[in-house]
Amino acid sequence: MSDGSGGTYNTAAYSTVGIQAETVHNSQVYIVPPDASPQEKYKVGVRFLEEGVPSRARELIGDAIAHGHDNAEVRFHWVLAMLSARAYHELGAEELQRLHYASGLVGAYAEGEWKDALRVTFELLAMLSTPDGGTGRVLERLRALPPLRREAILHHLDLVLTGGLKDSLWSEHRERAEAERFGHDRVQRVWAYFEPDPIGPRALPPRPRADATGQAAVPVRAGLFAVSVGVFSVLALLAEPATAVPLLLLAGGAAAALVRFGRAWWYQEHRLKAAGARSPAPHTVGPASASDGFTKSVRQSFQYYFGVHVPRGLTAPQWLSLSAGVRDGLVAEIAVLYRESRIGVDRVNWLIRHLAEDARDRHDDGTLFDQGPQHRTPVPAKALCVVAFIVLAFTTFGLLGAVASGSGAFRTLLAVLALAGAFWSGRTAATLWLEAKDEEREVAEEHRAYQERLAARQAAYQSWKSYLDTTRPSELEMETWLSCDKTLFVDEALRHYQLTWRDLITHTILVTPARPYKRGRVKGGPWRYSRYSFRLFLVTQDGVREISTEFDFTDGKRENEQRSNYRFDALSSVQVTERSNVGYDLELVLTNGPARNIRVKDADTHQLAPDENAQEIAEINLNAAGFIHTFRLLEGIAADGKKWIERNNPNNLPPFRAPD
Repeated sequence: MSDGSGGTYNTAAYSTVGIQAETVHNSQVYIVPPDASPQEKYKVGVRFLEEGVPSRARELIGDAIAHGHDNAEVRFHWVLAMLSARAYHELGAEELQRLHYASGLVGAYAEGEWKDALRVTFELLAMLSTPDGGTGRVLERLRALPPLRREAILHHLDLVLTGGLKDSLWSEHRERAEAERFGHDRVQRVWAYFEPDPIGPRALPPRPRADATGQAAVPVRAGLFAVSVGVFSVLALLAEPATAVPLLLLAGGAAAALVRFGRAWWYQEHRLKAAGARSPAPHTVGPASASDGFTKSVRQSFQYYFGVHVPRGLTAPQWLSLSAGVRDGLVAEIAVLYRESRIGVDRVNWLIRHLAEDARDRHDDGTLFDQGPQHRTPVPAKALCVVAFIVLAFTTFGLLGAVASGSGAFRTLLAVLALAGAFWSGRTAATLWLEAKDEEREVAEEHRAYQERLAARQAAYQSWKSYLDTTRPSELEMETWLSCDKTLFVDEALRHYQLTWRDLITHTILVTPARPYKRGRVKGGPWRYSRYSFRLFLVTQDGVREISTEFDFTDGKRENEQRSNYRFDALSSVQVTERSNVGYDLELVLTNGPARNIRVKDADTHQLAPDENAQEIAEINLNAAGFIHTFRLLEGIAADGKKWIERNNPNNLPPFRAPD
């Protein structure tokens, strides 16, 4: 998948295909600070309402109203929250009383679109027990509202509106669902919602260096060398000044050339020997066991991404074989850097992908395995060093000959001893000095390489995180797409059974996860799934029609559709089993068939943030799944049969008084 800027990302890593994967995004959209104002609580409540959690919306908006934040806009959203995902007969006496009270307040609010929308909402409630012919004026007023207000009313009053009233609105509601179902590039973006937030970049720091204890001897050796050279030079000048002066100058030049070019040559050869003796795997601060679960996952991920990002001219098997040593070193590095963070490999896959791409690119430009060229001394420099050494040797022997021919045996012996001292002290001083300087240079290079690696990983991290942030759908988009899927599923069921809304007493749809799935949520919000199971119950005078199917949320494709019909007295019992470490199961028992267990919600206590309440999150997820309404409906039918239907028929409910 392209990121739009030339980069390409594979969004179906081996580790999340066909298995359960889950992530919680650290968002603040649902967080209400303890000292939040009524206005802030209202805004979060509206967000909960729009994104499919009306139970929390009722609580927060009601709290805002109780603390003085009340106007037509606030009251409109409060009414929608009261009615969203609930049938009219589910409202308690106190809730109906509060709705009647709110209806009486409409006249006191300022004129505007919010007041109009609020008035129409109450008028629709009043139409529930009105003959179909008396709904025309209300429908005209509803259609005159701004599109966003109108669609909000239709969406949240889905279980309230029935009969001819809903028949009149269903066609345009379905058309809107068809238009928005794949809007905002859904197919290309849904994957990003389930992609975990990447963990930050890290790199192994340079190796710890041992103390250079031998450096303390450098000044002593250098001093002895200077004295020895000085004595030898003086003896040569005293013996034959005319010969010694040019030879000393020539020796000094040769020595300077050796220092200038020989140091670089010695350093490069020293680095090559060290590199040959060093293990190809990066240094680690602890063992990376191949049997360790995290290390095993890292190894598999490296194999996957190296198999995807293959250099030019190689096949994937060839590249995997050729890069085995490189991968082993990288596996050890990643295992050491991230194992103690107690994360899944999916949060570090961005770095593994980056390292695989980097290895491919370095192979293509010839720098992955052959580190030699950058450590080679040019041949002219080597030749100059050899010539300088030969010149220095000849001038030294020439000076020694001058001393021997122009002085006595004592001075000759003294010159030999000075030359030997200069050779010994100079060699040891030079070796110690070169090692110290080369150690400083190597440390500087390793620090520079470390900073470059970290900077490259930081850039890759920022690129991936920015791509995720811009691609990941919002909660509102996810809820809109899911709502459109449900609407079109209900419409197809009605068409299949040749039913209209006039034929229905009520309906409910239970939305549950379908394995295998990936799931994700924002902090404080409901779980959303890559695969859903929709179970629709259509209740008519003749009985219950049940239709179930599995949805791939990315592209809306369906499979495993099943249908069944049963009379009211065929549903003998409904019960719920809650197991904290497993989840919620709904069991339907029919008189003429085996019990059916429906997994409503998987357990999620291990995925809760420290400041999240397990019970509150469970209730949010159950409400988002439509469980509360479904359970009450099925439980009522199982207990009372057709009597429950007759008692809760909207036409038999007490009328709601519209605002004046």
